Amino acid sequence: MVVAEPRRIAARAAARRMAWLLGEKVGESVGYTVRGERVVGRHARVEVVTTGVLLQRLQRDQELAGVDTVILDECHERHLDADTVAAFLVDVREALRPELRLVAASATTDAQGWARLLGDAPVVEAEGVAYPVEVVWTPPVRPVRPPHGMRVDPALLTHVASTVRRALGERDGDVLCFLPGVGEIARVAGQLGDLGGTEVLQVHGRAPAAVQDAVLSPGTRRRVVLATAVAESSLTVPGVRVVVDSGLAREPRVDHARGLSALATVRASQAAGRQRAGRAGREAPGAVYRCWAEAEDSRLPRFPAPEIKVADLTAFALQVACWGILGRQGWRCSMRRRVERWPRRGVCWRRSGPSTRVGGLPLGVCSWLGWGCIPGWGAPCWTRVRPAPRSSRCSVRRLRGRTGMISPGRCGVLGVEGTPMPGGGVRKFGGCGPREGDFPPAQP
Repeated sequence: MVVAEPRRIAARAAARRMAWLLGEKVGESVGYTVRGERVVGRHARVEVVTTGVLLQRLQRDQELAGVDTVILDECHERHLDADTVAAFLVDVREALRPELRLVAASATTDAQGWARLLGDAPVVEAEGVAYPVEVVWTPPVRPVRPPHGMRVDPALLTHVASTVRRALGERDGDVLCFLPGVGEIARVAGQLGDLGGTEVLQVHGRAPAAVQDAVLSPGTRRRVVLATAVAESSLTVPGVRVVVDSGLAREPRVDHARGLSALATVRASQAAGRQRAGRAGREAPGAVYRCWAEAEDSRLPRFPAPEIKVADLTAFALQVACWGILGRQGWRCSMRRRVERWPRRGVCWRRSGPSTRVGGLPLGVCSWLGWGCIPGWGAPCWTRVRPAPRSSRCSVRRLRGRTGMISPGRCGVLGVEGTPMPGGGVRKFGGCGPREGDFPPAQP
């Protein structure tokens, strides 16, 4: 059985919880795999992975040999990787593995919509233990500017910090505060300053695994946990009785000036608000302090916007092309509605020039997808690399002038150095991972 979680911290926490319930260590019957870390024993029957790991595994092994059931947890978040995995799994079940069981799980999702997508699957409702949560509306005294791009009004962050102090004085237990990003977490932590015997923790996707895991363990002192959406679902932070919700979230949007996907600060949806409030009622009755007016709540969107509708779909187009579907017409009707937005530039490998092609793609593009390059930036280099300069270190400016691999306005797309390989060509560019021979010399 494979369980797909949207985040690494959730995957590790779910595996530890299941192993603890079985009275075993992680890796025996239950293991996990995240980027850069794998703890799975020979006799493991349940593997918890992130959706990104499962997506790459599907590209390598379409049949998912040895897997009987796949559970897509927190499917309401509608990340692009999660939607892509769901589409691929439906395709696998229809074409290769009709016996493969698919389960979509969430506390706030559109259950009937997912049931139709999975072939009129039955809807199973499980009533969990949920304690009452009191809602306290704490709008700012003065109007604040709405978020724009990545910018958040400093007056709102000051209000959030004062609301955290108010919650510490009025309630017992730890406080979990939701903020849109790392910068906002740092600013609110600075405004909180020294809270006496209260410990302030900062949790986000870039935090070390040790810091993320420490939040999931009971503390010896009272704590204030400043977190992004990583603590919104799939996690139970022990000791939390109060949630302070800033009402903001970061979602991907297409930056048309650069032609790339970028994060933008938006108002959190009603579903996200319910998820955040539920963190306060996991272990005992709690309270949630919402930093907006009650009248605004009904005007918020019901669910977060699916990434497939608002993000850049170049990477998605490459993924489905490597899967064997070139364009929307390859999807069955029920999935075609999910991919109504195709990249306006078309697939970016068209600029790569003539080369050996497999299934309509330049040879090796499918392996290139796993290197972590941004598709819109890295594709032009695939077949336009000429023999590297003799120097083992060459600047981006020299690379641009001698190789023709970097299009105008996109200097530095693959790093700042290149090393020559035997026979010409470039062996490695900065942080990308091509090995020797992946970039053949251009034909004269």
